[in-house]
Amino acid sequence: MSSAIPTAGTSPARRLSLAGVLRLRRPSEIWFKPALSSVAAVAPPNLLLLALGRLDLAMYTMAGSLCALYAHNRPYAARARTLAWVVLGMLGGVAVALVTASLTRNAVVLVTVGALLAAVQKALCDATRVGPPGNVVLTFISSAALFVPQTLGQVPGHLALAAAAGAWAWLVGMAPAPVRPHGPERRATAQALNAAAAYAVASRGTGEGGTGAGGTGQGDAHPAARAAGYAAVQTAWQTLLALPATGARATTRHALERLVVRAEVALAAPADTDPERLRAWAHALRGGGRIPRTGDAPADTDELLGVDAELAARPAPLWQRLGPLTPIAVRTALGCALAGYASLALGIGRPYWALVTAAALYQANVTLTWSRAVQRVVGNLAGVLLFAAIAPLAHLGQALLVLCCLALNFGAEALITRNYWLGSVCVTPMALLVTEFAGYQAPGDLMTERAVDTLVGALVGFLAAVVVTNRRAGNRVEQAVTAADRARERAARLLAEPAPAPGALEAARRGLAAALTDLRATAEGAAGEWWGRALPQERVVLAEQAGHRTLAEAVRRQATRPDRGASTRTEDVRP
Repeated sequence: MSSAIPTAGTSPARRLSLAGVLRLRRPSEIWFKPALSSVAAVAPPNLLLLALGRLDLAMYTMAGSLCALYAHNRPYAARARTLAWVVLGMLGGVAVALVTASLTRNAVVLVTVGALLAAVQKALCDATRVGPPGNVVLTFISSAALFVPQTLGQVPGHLALAAAAGAWAWLVGMAPAPVRPHGPERRATAQALNAAAAYAVASRGTGEGGTGAGGTGQGDAHPAARAAGYAAVQTAWQTLLALPATGARATTRHALERLVVRAEVALAAPADTDPERLRAWAHALRGGGRIPRTGDAPADTDELLGVDAELAARPAPLWQRLGPLTPIAVRTALGCALAGYASLALGIGRPYWALVTAAALYQANVTLTWSRAVQRVVGNLAGVLLFAAIAPLAHLGQALLVLCCLALNFGAEALITRNYWLGSVCVTPMALLVTEFAGYQAPGDLMTERAVDTLVGALVGFLAAVVVTNRRAGNRVEQAVTAADRARERAARLLAEPAPAPGALEAARRGLAAALTDLRATAEGAAGEWWGRALPQERVVLAEQAGHRTLAEAVRRQATRPDRGASTRTEDVRP
């Protein structure tokens, strides 16, 4: 296991690197789903308002429509719940913003309320792990609503428009369910298999990863590949555990569970793994065919019992998950408020642009926040130039204005998975065009204000991240190390038993894998913080090495069972 975890004393200047910040990645496998969903959710309300001559109300319908961007990786039962909560959260933020706007026009008060809303939205989105686009869309809508003149009598009608569009967005998000009801869980399983295959290939290329060590010796040259593999496996388990354990869908769930088990086995013993077999299984899951079989069902009985044992576990209460996020919430509130105040001091008419820029910066640590700041500035400034090219066409008529916004909406979601800055190139002109739904505005003024607010928001927001230190990061690393040690000890005790209780070893093995995944994420997050105390690097490395050795021992125990399956066999389960 690599021990290259930056210490808290590493010079901040060395972390302000631009290397790789703007590098393009491969697009998401389902990049077209949020892109198409966004257009399908936004287009009907906007076109209806255009036909009615009330395009000035589009901001309220877009508040609900943009909820369609969320939860595309979740199984449909979980997606339904998540989207419902997102819509309710969006409505709550908009309601606070509209009522505040109706009670006062004091810009300082409005910025303050917007900053507090942004902090709450950031904390809740991170604590519930709602996934991309996270708090940014919620903050953009609520902050913009603060600066739209309102009366109390108008608030119910505007909220009704947002609610109606939110209901439509919910339907759009759930629309694929009748066609591919098992699509999300099949994709998650395929990603776990591919990640395990990638680690097996990388380990084999350096002659590492034998069963005896599980690829966990001092010379493991591929900690990133292994961490990615375990993260993909954990995501797959979380996806599958969101499905019913009984009923018609349970057959599909159990067939996919067996494949995820094989991905776990491959991660613990990469040298004994056939990567092509894993990739063949993953490829078979991409389409609508039958789910591949790993072997006779009895061979996997203990693993499935282990999954059932995990179902008894409950997530920590929300307030406990919010506690560690306090520094991030304080950063968000302070950074957004100061960015908005700075924009007001410069005489900018839309301080919420600076506020939203600051809100979009905050990531798990200061180093990642710096990277996002660079991406945001580059993307927004390039987007301002794109707006200059598009504006003459959009100003030919309101219909073209709406169509340009829809095209940019699609482009933003299609490109943002390549890199955040590339998506921002489309988001920026779209936001500028939306401001013209209520009436034409001088392009030069819009471009100047947006550029200035971007620079102000990025600078002030990043400085707030540096000033507000996260001293709890080191404590969380200590806690994660302790949790990993305890999980390893539990698994080791079961390994020492000649016949552990059915499912107990597998549940312990999964608990250990989850603890090691959390340890790696916590250590990497803490390593990107500044001004904190030194991290227990040696303890982290030793805990990971011992934990992965124990995982490999569990694999050896599992390997004694016969696997009579072949990669060409399939479960008789359709998507």
